[in-house]
Amino acid sequence: MLSSMSTTVKNLPLKRRLCFLLKLVCFVSSVLIFCEFLIYYVVIFQCRWPDVKGGAHMSEKETSALVLKAIILADTHLLGEIKGHWLDKLRREWQMERSFQTALWLLQPDIVFILGDVFDEGKWSSPQAWADDVRRFRKMFKYPVSTELVVIVGNHDIGFHYEMTAYKVNRFEKVFNFTSGKLITRKGINFVLVNSVAMEGDGCAVCSTSEAKLVALSHKLNCSQQKLNHSNKGCSNVEKLPASEPILLQHYPLYRKSDAECTGEDSAPPEEKNIPFKEKYDVLSREASQKLLWWFQPRLILSGHTHSACEVLHVGKVPEISVPSFSWRNRNNPSFIMGSITPTDFSLQKCFLPFESRVFTIYCAAGALLVILVLAHVQLLTPPFYFAQRLISKHKAV
Repeated sequence: MLSSMSTTVKNLPLKRRLCFLLKLVCFVSSVLIFCEFLIYYVVIFQCRWPDVKGGAHMSEKETSALVLKAIILADTHLLGEIKGHWLDKLRREWQMERSFQTALWLLQPDIVFILGDVFDEGKWSSPQAWADDVRRFRKMFKYPVSTELVVIVGNHDIGFHYEMTAYKVNRFEKVFNFTSGKLITRKGINFVLVNSVAMEGDGCAVCSTSEAKLVALSHKLNCSQQKLNHSNKGCSNVEKLPASEPILLQHYPLYRKSDAECTGEDSAPPEEKNIPFKEKYDVLSREASQKLLWWFQPRLILSGHTHSACEVLHVGKVPEISVPSFSWRNRNNPSFIMGSITPTDFSLQKCFLPFESRVFTIYCAAGALLVILVLAHVQLLTPPFYFAQRLISKHKAV
């Protein structure tokens, strides 16, 4: 059969063979360009910024002035030199880079928050490996001057509590200008950045420093929310901040028993939902969670770490959104959150990225079609009648 195919191909005119080869190259190139570039535009173009109260009646200029447009993503897990295979790194980093850059170009957010576990091996990477990971991160997540990028620390960046050292924390802080207990205020909206790995409560040096900063910031925010006619000697010399209830940004979720109550297509798989969470490992401890709720009385909490989506209410009124992983290595259906936020209100909308299973299906279908086209071109795919006729004639010749 192979000799027959070779003879048939050789008998084809050169011009026809070159034309067919050019068509194949165009077909393969089109599939690659769509699956590796255009598909991100097709999918993310369908995402829309949610409206906040009154936002639908604002002009574009008023919306730009009053509403902060924020993108929130989590758990990028850039692979390192120890556990990361070069092909896996190439594939995952290309997917995240194209998704991020496409989202910036189409959605033009004011600010982007990454909720920890930026790197997969930051907890044990050498100085040289760390520098290489940071270089790759800056290439993938580059952003224009019109957008601000804020990165929160996660356990894979500095290690779990027992692995966390001042050196690793300082290394992360130097690159990303992050400190636990840092306040970011944009358009009158207060965001509190928390190093949730340091909320162990055992009095370690990093934990004590982090908690002290959070307590001091809590005092400032509480004083700023006091009514103007309310006299409080403890607030007389405190710097006043915008009187907006804060939004907490952290890597670990607050304490919850499991993901059993979580719903949605990107929540945890059914076989994992009822597995109890371990305090100080999967979620913060009860004590640490109560402290943060008591100190800041937030209106919204955004967290990552679990790689799956979840929405829970704490003390019956404070919503927490667990943001799924942004990496296809952790999910078939990664996503990010789009938030339209004002000092008094917020509205969130999820934007899904291309499903990897669908991209794989497109490649498989294209591959099958390619094989059929090649076989048909060399006349090996003939109607059954002619195929039988050729077999009979060959038999008679024998």
